[in-house]
Order: sequence, then C-alpha cells, then structure tokens
Amino acid sequence: MTAHADLDGDQLIATRHLDAGLAVVWEAFTTPAHLAAFWGGHHTTFPPETVTVDLRVGGRFEVGTLAFRYEVVEKPRRLVLSEARTGIRTDIRLDPAPGGGTTVTVHQRRLPPELQTDQARDGLAGILYKLHELTTRLEGPR
Repeated sequence: MTAHADLDGDQLIATRHLDAGLAVVWEAFTTPAHLAAFWGGHHTTFPPETVTVDLRVGGRFEVGTLAFRYEVVEKPRRLVLSEARTGIRTDIRLDPAPGGGTTVTVHQRRLPPELQTDQARDGLAGILYKLHELTTRLEGPR
C-alpha cells in the first residue's frame, strides 16, 4: 500500500500501513541513524551525524537545518513535534493494524502558505515510502 496524503488548507494528513510491528516503527522514528535513512524522502538525504534526538518533552529533534521540539512523547504510539521558525506542528501516531503491522498517521498543522502545495504532499508521501523501505529491512523476513 502506498501513502495516502491529503492537503486541506493549512493541514496535511498522510497515512500508510507498514508491515513492521509497532516497536520497529517506533525505533525508526526515535533513532538518529534510522531517521537519517528516511526523513528526507526522495528529495533529500541526511548524514546520520546531522540528526539529533533528545527524546523527551521539551527535547530537541534536529535533522539537517531543521529543528523541532518534542511536545508529546508517548512511547510507543505518539510523537508531537513543533517547529518554531514556521510554526508547523506535526502529530505522528502509530497504531497496531488489524491483521498485523502498524498504521502510521502524520498530521501536520499550521503549514505556511509556501508549504500548502502538492510538492509538500508528495514529499510527505515520499518520507512514508522511505520509512516503509527501512522498517521492512529492520523487521527482517517473516
């Protein structure tokens, strides 16, 4: 299944089913080397040394030149990030899927006008595609 991404005004919501279990997907979202492998989607790659994760409320998540603050950390199901420069708030939810795997929902709010584009929608879908590739490798053969 590919990512389904919808742009509605200043909100972007994308969902994707991953075959990997919840623990593996959580690890992907909270480990610097794993984040570097998928965060840029198809458009950008980040060296692992440019990723910082201080996984606690008030902690920083930095990737490349982007800096976020963790607003919510609810292991292993939810992360909420805010980005001070643009005001974007990103809510990442991980839910066990019926029949196995994990459903990932990324809901971005307060997108500035320059990010309310099809390119932004495609970029988020690309991130979830790369996340699928990574978690498939991490999960290993079934």
